[in-house]
Amino acid sequence: MTRSIAAAAAALALAGCASLNVLDTEVTSFSRWPTDRAPATYAFERLPSQQANPQAATVLEDSARHAVEAAGFVPAGEGTAPDVSVQIGARITATDRSPYDDPFWYGPYVWGPYYRPFYSGRYGRGYWGSHWGPYWGPYGRYGAWGPYWSDYPYYEREVAILIRDKKSGEPLYEARASSEGSTSGAISLLPSMFSAALQGFPTGGPASPRRVRVDAATATIVQ
Repeated sequence: MTRSIAAAAAALALAGCASLNVLDTEVTSFSRWPTDRAPATYAFERLPSQQANPQAATVLEDSARHAVEAAGFVPAGEGTAPDVSVQIGARITATDRSPYDDPFWYGPYVWGPYYRPFYSGRYGRGYWGSHWGPYWGPYGRYGAWGPYWSDYPYYEREVAILIRDKKSGEPLYEARASSEGSTSGAISLLPSMFSAALQGFPTGGPASPRRVRVDAATATIVQ
């Protein structure tokens, strides 16, 4: 029995580690890419605000480069005009956790893996969270009374990408990807979010939000 319990605990630990490597995103995309046009050369186009902070712009472009080139584009040679220009942006906002995210509102109190749905974000999507350990009293954790939800920051993340025909300036592809979590992910998660934004390129997906799961370690689409 002891071995069975140990094996179950190990399986739960492995499952938890695996889930940490998968990033859930909400993606909205719009495509006017011609069906007979293949991806060719590209160059990032910086807005005036990005030109004013070239170091930050470089970090952002490095985060998007893998996704853009995985979609079939190649960097334009130095001194040559690209086939398309690529404009990108990112936003990370720290927010307070809602008290309704606390397990108190979903009960009961348990010892062990505790799974509960919580709904947040502009689209009201649900996730499954987990906690190992006891909850004592309303909002409390680790035997303490107090606001459980205010102990940790929470972040809303969003990236945007716009691909234009370089000659005409016509927008050909637009997409946004958003996610939420307890880390800002400014460096580690933005590449995965850009991959999600370009999932399905060039046709894109439906205009309404859809979920795209990305392996955060490799920035590749899981589903």
